[in-house]
Amino acid sequence: MPKIPYPDPMSWAFFTRNLVHLAVLPLLLCACGTPEVLLARSAAVPPGIDFSGQWKIRPESKRGQPHINEAINRTDGVDNQTIMREMMNSQRYGNTRRSSGETKGGLVGIFLKTGDSLKITQTEFGIFVSFDRSVTHEYRFGENRPINIGQADAHRVSGWDGNEYVVETLGEKGMKLTDRYSLSADRQLLARRITLRSKNNEEVTIIQEFDRQQD
Repeated sequence: MPKIPYPDPMSWAFFTRNLVHLAVLPLLLCACGTPEVLLARSAAVPPGIDFSGQWKIRPESKRGQPHINEAINRTDGVDNQTIMREMMNSQRYGNTRRSSGETKGGLVGIFLKTGDSLKITQTEFGIFVSFDRSVTHEYRFGENRPINIGQADAHRVSGWDGNEYVVETLGEKGMKLTDRYSLSADRQLLARRITLRSKNNEEVTIIQEFDRQQD
């Protein structure tokens, strides 16, 4: 039986083939460690879409509030009460230094706001959402920027996906919060679809529905 010739380790073909393998390996390793990047969203408002108005949560959506708290706990990876307490103490004593453990996990509870009543004001350039008349978030159409709340850092993009308005927030440790707002055909129902994703890619989605209120 004829012997199959094995490449001479000193041959040029053997050398170049292994050189290619060595060159590709670092690229593969780098690709595995590439951080996630949020893609920019459109700043162009779809014709006829305006979320402005007063909105009241439907009873069945309100009963789902414990599910939101459970979803936050499942995807967050940290104790939000501890984080908030540390932030308050830092502000009280003038200590702005961040400890090494303060930004573990997602900090979903800091970036996610919910309410039973929403007041939405839509302008040419963005949307203002007031939750229960206590907390107001401003989103600019087509924004793509870093954000900071207390000692929590993240990156945010927001804009239009068809007739839906989408806000995506990516925490520095991998938490991702996606907020989608859409209107029914008669413009009397507002749907809010909240998707929480942990740094370990565990995902939970909650849908809230709001009825338009008379001004």
